[in-house]
Amino acid sequence: MPKFPDFHFHPGTQLRLRLSSNYFTTHPDYLVLLALSALVGAIAGLIVSLFEIAIHFMADYRIHYFDDLGLPAWITAILVIIAGAIVAALGFWLTARIAPETSGSGIPHVEGALDGLHDIRWWRVLPVKFIAGVCTISSGMVLGREGPSVQIGGAVGRMCAEAAKRFQYAPHVLTASGAAAGLAAAFNAPLAGILFIVEEMRPQFRYNFTSFKCITLATLMATIVLRFFRGQDAVMDIPTFKIPPLASLWLFVVLGIIFGIVGIYFNRWVLRATAAFKKYHNHRLLRVTLTGALFGGVFAFFQLYVPALSGGGIALITDFVREPMAWAILVLLFALRMLATLGCFASGAPGGVFAPMLALGTLLGLAYGIIAARLFPGLVAEPGVYAVAGMGALFAATVRAPVTGIVLVVEMTDNYQLILPLLATCLGATFIAQALGGSPLYSALLQQSLAAKAAEANAAASVATSDVVTVEAEPAEAAATAVAADVALNNAEDQPDTANKS
Repeated sequence: MPKFPDFHFHPGTQLRLRLSSNYFTTHPDYLVLLALSALVGAIAGLIVSLFEIAIHFMADYRIHYFDDLGLPAWITAILVIIAGAIVAALGFWLTARIAPETSGSGIPHVEGALDGLHDIRWWRVLPVKFIAGVCTISSGMVLGREGPSVQIGGAVGRMCAEAAKRFQYAPHVLTASGAAAGLAAAFNAPLAGILFIVEEMRPQFRYNFTSFKCITLATLMATIVLRFFRGQDAVMDIPTFKIPPLASLWLFVVLGIIFGIVGIYFNRWVLRATAAFKKYHNHRLLRVTLTGALFGGVFAFFQLYVPALSGGGIALITDFVREPMAWAILVLLFALRMLATLGCFASGAPGGVFAPMLALGTLLGLAYGIIAARLFPGLVAEPGVYAVAGMGALFAATVRAPVTGIVLVVEMTDNYQLILPLLATCLGATFIAQALGGSPLYSALLQQSLAAKAAEANAAASVATSDVVTVEAEPAEAAATAVAADVALNNAEDQPDTANKS
């Protein structure tokens, strides 16, 4: 497969390409690109839909497979936990052995491909990400399927770009279109899929009106295919809340400040934990597989006995928004799920962090809403409003895509009337996160990955150089040894004469 083309524009050319609708040389070329974008969206929507179905099937099958054997309950539980460890270990092994670029969410890999830093080996990424993602996510680990869906969509785009090799920019446009389609199909949120590419991947995405139409068409087709399988209802079945009064907006700003601080530390902890796991296993297949087995067994246990500490968290969001618990319990669950999210995501498992972040935002936002409702009952009496705002706030603080976070939460919850509180919370979180420094999560992960690869390449080069120096030094060392032997022999021959003279 040819290397990814260089997309650096000559001075003065970039503005012309961005503003011109004549992206390709002829009108048929333009129509081919649109047709391929629609095809990418449809295929990505189909694969992501099957991905979701396979995850639920595998989880249910593993949990209930031993029910009909008539074994004691504790033996059945042990078998279920062992099965979780085995399937998770299989997912880790497949990732490390066949396609290491499928570890994690895969979004940094797509960003690197859009910037010409990576090549997407779609013939490996598609099967490995699908199978390994099903294994790890269904085992109960705190992972989401949304990041993998983005990488799957990007791989589909690169696959379809093989049919348009003569178009210089087709791989870039179709990869971006597939990534947008994957996110749209994962969340049933077409507008969020479009905005994610334009806002979060803005450093890598080559924007013009033609490319924008391509990603829009791809998300449309992906959403149609998804809704054919699962219907047109929103992802989260939560109540529709009333519009909060304007006097309560300052409470949402304060909530955004809190999430801005949390988001900064979340990103730092993710980077440190990821580096620690990579240093531990150091690409050793056995250690990677054992790590997967450990995580799979632990979270399979949580899946049975403490379900609030397992899974991506979409079902958790719905349950807690409908039936809130005491704020202290919510804060405790937030802390525990924060640790679980950091461990699972940083381990290198093929899974995403979108859904776990939304669950964390819900828990902390709901706890804040319960306290605010007690202190200021006349402003907002429904803590669930703060939970919805918290979903978007943590996403905005970590990913630094506030508009995408707002639209994503609105589409997932069907609470369009909460636009103003979401704006106040998400913008507050983004401003604080930017003021405190740090980089967006996926950009930081990409830089970390590139730095690690550069360090490995430098280490390999230094080892090769030392080997060459050693080989060149061997003749000199041999000559020096021979000279030393001659000197020693001469000294030995002179010593008897000296003794006789004395």
